[in-house]
Order: sequence, then structure tokens, then C-alpha cells
Amino acid sequence: MAQLNHICVFCGSSDGNDSQITEAAVRLGETFAKREITMVYGAAKIGVMGTLAKTILDARGKVIGIIPQFLKKKEVVHLGLTQLITTENMHERKLKMQEVSDGFIALPGGFGTLEELFEIITWLQLGLHTKPIGLLNVNGFYNDLLKLLETMVRKGFLSMENYELLLVDTSIENLLQKMETFKAPMIPKWLKPERT
Repeated sequence: MAQLNHICVFCGSSDGNDSQITEAAVRLGETFAKREITMVYGAAKIGVMGTLAKTILDARGKVIGIIPQFLKKKEVVHLGLTQLITTENMHERKLKMQEVSDGFIALPGGFGTLEELFEIITWLQLGLHTKPIGLLNVNGFYNDLLKLLETMVRKGFLSMENYELLLVDTSIENLLQKMETFKAPMIPKWLKPERT
């Protein structure tokens, strides 16, 4: 069973207009604090990201924020985190997130959330890491995306083995259980991290 001491969460820097998403972020934050899971995230104090961080910190949990220097200037950075790591650029930020995390969860968000999710799952597909990746499908937010992934399988662009790398659930507890029992497929020996 995988030890999930540090989980990186990808989510929106906006609040959106669905209160169930905000409520899910609060529940996830409470769950992390209760289980003593340190959250790793993009360091913002706004949107779903900010709600999640505030919930964990209010419950005396730990939050590590990782942000590129140029985003700090936009005054969105949360300065009350357990630890704040500044990187030179976005790519270095994602490398650091992968390095310090035991797993990943995507909540609803926009382009940035999808970009982070698909890069980290591509790294898993390529064998650059073996960590579990969960998708919390709040109020059907990701239903259409999941249909697209099924289409990719049917059309021969995505293998079923790779499709199943993404762990999906509507329940936080069930998703964490799937992540804890996740076993990555065999890693191709010819792939090395320096090739990213």
C-alpha cells in the first residue's frame, strides 16, 4: 500500500460558479488535515486553490506552495504557507511538484489544471515516475473529458492500460483508497528523467 504523505493538488485559481466544487475543496482539505497529509500545490491564495490551502492551514495541517518567480509578482501568492518554494519557471515548478509528492489529485479547474494533469500522467505513461494520479470528478465536472478519453481508446490513440492510469472517483475517500492501492505498470528501461 502506497504511503501518501505528500499529495500535489491541481485545481483552479478561480472559484468558478458551482458551490459543490468549493465544498469539495473544503472536504478535501479537512481530509488531508485529519490524515496528516501535506498538500503540495501552486501556492495561490485565490480561487479553489486558496480555499483548499486555507482549510488545511486552519485545521493546523501542512501546505507546501511551489510558484515560479514571475507569478509572485502578480500578488496571488499565499504568504502564510508551511513552506514556499520559488522556481525559475513553470517547467521547474512541475519538476519540483513531482519530486516532493507521493501522488496527485486534480480538482476542477481550467487550462492550467488540465495542462498539469496531462503532463504528470504522460510522465507516468512514459515511466518517468510511478506515483498514483487521481481525478476527483465533482458534480460531473469531468464527465465530458472522460468521454473524450474513451473516444481516444476506441479510435486507437490511447491504450486501455494507459487509460486506466487515471484513477477516477466522485468520493474523496474512495479516490484516496484507489491511490493507496495503485500499482504502476512496468517502467521501460530506456526512459530516464533527464529525457523530459
